[in-house]
Amino acid sequence: MFNFLKKKELKKNKNDLWIKTASLLIHAAKIDQNFTEKEKDIIKKTLIELGAEQVEINNIIIKAEAKEEESHQILEFTREIKNTNEKFKIKIVETLWRIIYSDKTSDIYESNLMRRLTGLLYIDNKTMGDIKARIKKNN
Repeated sequence: MFNFLKKKELKKNKNDLWIKTASLLIHAAKIDQNFTEKEKDIIKKTLIELGAEQVEINNIIIKAEAKEEESHQILEFTREIKNTNEKFKIKIVETLWRIIYSDKTSDIYESNLMRRLTGLLYIDNKTMGDIKARIKKNN
């Protein structure tokens, strides 16, 4: 019985992480007032690559959109993400830049968001700059 409860709690924690991660990515996609299907596809693909179950993706996106709508600050989304491993955080930062450059440009609001996330996710400036340059070049 305890194993069942432990597994259920682990799944709940994982789902919370997926929802908060998706909420942050959706926030970045919406910051330029234009949340496209291309950006939504980037978010779904990233969640699957990070380990979210494909059958749950649409449900995660629906919950994340609602959470992002009702939230007034990104701290709620970054609190859990900053405690993940470096590989996870790097993937999130790469995805954020892919979303931003999906329309081939970065506006002042998107750049400001990424500067704030550098500190909130404990990513150093050099790493953030390297990722930005790589994604910009490849988009």
